[in-house]
Amino acid sequence: MNILSLLFNEVIYRPLFNGLIFLYNVLPGHDFGIAIIVLTVIIRIILYPLNQKAIKSQKEMQLIQPKVKEVQQKYKNNKEEQGKALMDLYKEHKINPASGCLPILVQLPILWGLFSVLRAGLNPEKLTQLYSFVARPEIINNTFLGILDLSQKSIILAILAGIAQFIQSKMLMPKTSASQSSDFSSVMNKQMVYFFPVFTVFIAASLPAGLGLYWVATTVFGIVQQYFVLKKKNGQ
Repeated sequence: MNILSLLFNEVIYRPLFNGLIFLYNVLPGHDFGIAIIVLTVIIRIILYPLNQKAIKSQKEMQLIQPKVKEVQQKYKNNKEEQGKALMDLYKEHKINPASGCLPILVQLPILWGLFSVLRAGLNPEKLTQLYSFVARPEIINNTFLGILDLSQKSIILAILAGIAQFIQSKMLMPKTSASQSSDFSSVMNKQMVYFFPVFTVFIAASLPAGLGLYWVATTVFGIVQQYFVLKKKNGQ
């Protein structure tokens, strides 16, 4: 096992695997779907400060787009000065352009870890990777509410994930005038609002339903977080 595989196994896979089994053991009803939802909430709480900062940064980036366009137009023939002016603008508004990408970068290994758990981690031979303080269950029933097999694909959960993604993306869309809405960047932003939900449905439909359930749960949590962050930012 190389260093990257070892790191992934010990930092991502085993903690997620043990967390799910632990929650499965202690939660009433021993519902694996409920365990995934609770684990999702725990992950989102841990990442709450990072996501909150990213939401604020993304909203600020949307609000200063007119100023960004002014800078780009003013220094369109001098890319070096344009870059310096944009960095000064971001600094003035206390924006880190890269901060919006961090939650996504953090979520990707978590998604892959859960995929690995649902793909192979529930086999009896994999239970050897449990920590000493996590009890080994006699049998794991990987269904949600007794009706949905989380190891199989689910188009319903995929569609719900897409709808949740659309709502979350729509919340960050700025209100634009008729003239602003016709420019290239505004058109692209609007297209991405629809593209990502469709892409989400396509990807989630090809993965085990447990991933779809995680996707729905984490996006709904994100919607609630965005609502309160944006509400507070708007002074309501």
